[in-house]
Formats: sequence, C-alpha cells, structure tokens
Amino acid sequence: MKESTEVLLDELLKDYQTPEQILGENGILKQLTKRLAERALQAEMTHHLGYAKHDYQGKAQKDTLDDFINHEPNNDLLEGEPRSDEDENTQPSTISEETAMLAGKPARKKGNARNGTTKKTVRTDFGELQLDIPRDRNGSFEPQFVKKHERTLNGFDDKVISLYSRGMSTRDIQAHLKEIYGVDVSSTFISTVTDSVLDEVKQWQQRPLESVYPVVYLDGLVVKNREEGIAHNKCVYLALEHSSRLALGRSDASLFPRSGAKFWLSVMNELKNRGVNDIFIACLAKQCFSGLKGFPEAIETVFPKTKVQLCIVHQVRNSLKYVSYKQRKEIATDLKTIYGADTLAEAEDNLLAFAEKWDGEHPQISKSWQENWGRLTTFFDYPKDIRRVIYTTNTIESLNASLRKVTSTKKTFPNDDAVFKAIYMALINTMQKWTMPIQNWKPAMRQFVMLYGHRVEGY
Repeated sequence: MKESTEVLLDELLKDYQTPEQILGENGILKQLTKRLAERALQAEMTHHLGYAKHDYQGKAQKDTLDDFINHEPNNDLLEGEPRSDEDENTQPSTISEETAMLAGKPARKKGNARNGTTKKTVRTDFGELQLDIPRDRNGSFEPQFVKKHERTLNGFDDKVISLYSRGMSTRDIQAHLKEIYGVDVSSTFISTVTDSVLDEVKQWQQRPLESVYPVVYLDGLVVKNREEGIAHNKCVYLALEHSSRLALGRSDASLFPRSGAKFWLSVMNELKNRGVNDIFIACLAKQCFSGLKGFPEAIETVFPKTKVQLCIVHQVRNSLKYVSYKQRKEIATDLKTIYGADTLAEAEDNLLAFAEKWDGEHPQISKSWQENWGRLTTFFDYPKDIRRVIYTTNTIESLNASLRKVTSTKKTFPNDDAVFKAIYMALINTMQKWTMPIQNWKPAMRQFVMLYGHRVEGY
C-alpha cells in the first residue's frame, strides 16, 4: 500500500515546477478533491440503487422504463380475453415486470435508475469547487458526502468557527476567507455557521455543577448589548474552579442586565440551584470589587461558610494608581511588607507603619487597605500551601484578557445569544491550551482535608 502510494505521488508530481501547480485554482489538490468527492457521490448512488454504473441491471431498468413509457398496451389483455394455462404461468405480477419481459432483459421490481447529474458549487479548504451531483429517476437519492442544501464540505465550517472564536469580526472573516481560499461568503452564512453552537451553549449553561468546590475565582466582564434598538451595558459573570482533575478547572458564565448587590445575589443563587452546596474560598478579581458593591455579601448570604479573598495584586495596583513615578518603587516595596508578612499581626503592624510614613502625601492608600482589611487578609488564615493558590487571581484575569480580545472586536452585540456564542467559543478555545498541571494544588488539597474534614468528602 505504501509503495503504491509513493508511485502514485511520483506520477502526480512528475511535471511539478511551481507551487501554483499544486495549490492554484487548477492545481492538483483542488482537482483531486473534486474527483474524490464525485467518486464518493457515485459510490453512494451505486449503494442506493444496488448496482454499479453501466451494469446490465441498470441498463435493463432504464430500457424497460423507456419501453414502458413508449409501449402500446396489449389490447387483448385489456379486453379481458381468456388466457391459456401457459399464459397464466408466464403472466408478470407487475407492470414493471411485464415491460421487462417485453424488453427481453432482466429487471428489478423497483424501476429506478441513474438520471444524469446536476452541478453544485461548494466551499472547501481549497476554494470553491463545482461538483457533478448524481441524480436518480425516482428522486429518492439523498447524498451524504454533500447533503442537499449544503454548500460546504466538512471542515470549512470549523474554520469559520475557529476564526470567530479568536475574536475576528464578521468582515475580517470574510476578508480572510477571500484572501486565503478565494471564497466569497456572506455575513448571513457566517452567522448561520456560528449559530450551530447555540445548542451546545444552552447545554453548557444548564449543566449540573458539583456540590463542593475548594477554590472558585469570580469575575465580571461588561459588554454592550442591543435591546429594542438601544445599546445597554450588561455584565457577564465568570466563575473558574480550581481542580486537581483538570488543568485549570471548569468555567461558567451567565449574562445579567446590571451589576450590584441584587445582581451578585442572583449569580450565587443560580450556582446553588445548579447543585453547588459549598465553596471553601471565593477569590474575587478586580471587576468584582472595584466599584461593584455587594458581591462579598452576596457570597456570604448564599454560602455562609465561604471565606472571601480579594485580589492582592489589584489592591496594590489601585494603591499605586495616583502615585508619581519617582515614588512608585518605594511605596510598592512598603506595601509588600504588608501582604508579604508571615502572620496577620505582623501585617497589621506593617500597615500602621505604612500609614505613619505615607498618609501625609497619600492618605487614600492606607484608607483603602483598612476598609477592605478583613477580606484582603483571608489568606493569613491558611498555611502557605493554600496561600500560593489563593494569593492572586491571575488565572481568571488571564482568562478575562482572552475573552476581551473577542468582545473588543464587536462594539455592540445584537442580542444575548450573540454574546454567549462569542464567550463560549472563546472559553473553549482558551481552555484547550490549559495543559499544564496546577502548581501547589496537591499540597493545598492535603491542607484542605486537614482543615475542613467532612466538608471535603463531597468533593
């Protein structure tokens, strides 16, 4: 088999001189694709009819069908004249058998045969192809290689979805397909292809969740969505779960018209209604506590045993927001003595020292830390193995950045389905890249088992 393949390739490439001869409009790849597709369609027709093209059975059926159309009826039979015993023994049981006997050739009971071809232009990885689709006389043939009403070969739709999931706009996808494959597609075609994932999106949103999650990262992503001709800001909440069984865990998302205490309470209730009974630690990213009030309270209302940890990295960034370049390094170093302390008592002492040193110029920094102190220092309640896991929210921030690449290319989404379609495909595309194991997760789980005991049993 391998040797025959090599011989065939040598024969195909014996006159090769330029890449155009292989990849061009009339190149080998395109012509081979056309020939293979048409061969496959003819094979399907052969299977459908039960005989090969030019087979005597097929010719018999075609001839008898033609004869039946042009054949003058047997008047003796129509007038009801008596038959002899010999006539009775040779009497055909059906009209088609009678016409077959008249032709003097064998025929099947089902009078069906090939009936030429119809031309159909389809989109492929190599551009547009014009295929000859076989037909049958009864019109009962249903091709599978290129189904009725389909205009693309397998694989082309996947390319459109892949481009869409990477944040390319509809116009960009149209231009890309035209440039690379020489195929013109409409915006309606792109929407139809990408809409094929909506059923998956709904199943994903409604899937049951596990009862216990040790660590969950939560964040919100604001998008513009059009309703009744008016653009509104809506918040897509993101939940990412750390897991020892997956590279970086599961993710979830839902869309709500606004953010605030009621919004976040509805988010938590949705998670609970889908099966979540316990979360050990909820880590809130920047979007969840920078101006969005009520999220920590919502978590503690629905999951009273859950500890809330605000992101230290974003607290530091917010602290340095209005600091001059000359002072940034020194203030950042002093802040590190707070969150880098070994104990909570040491961190409190270092915060007081920071306030004494910098409140004269930057009183807002120490005030911000003091206002959020309880939820900024949750990690001090845990050993260092767990601290490393919950210390920052870089995981979900990285995911958020990937999603923003997709949403930023679309100034306004036409509806909720369009938002979820884009978010879902971007999530799947991003999570496929998560192949590395989570650092420090197993030591952290050992600590969780010792700290929570029976609460870990449901995990």
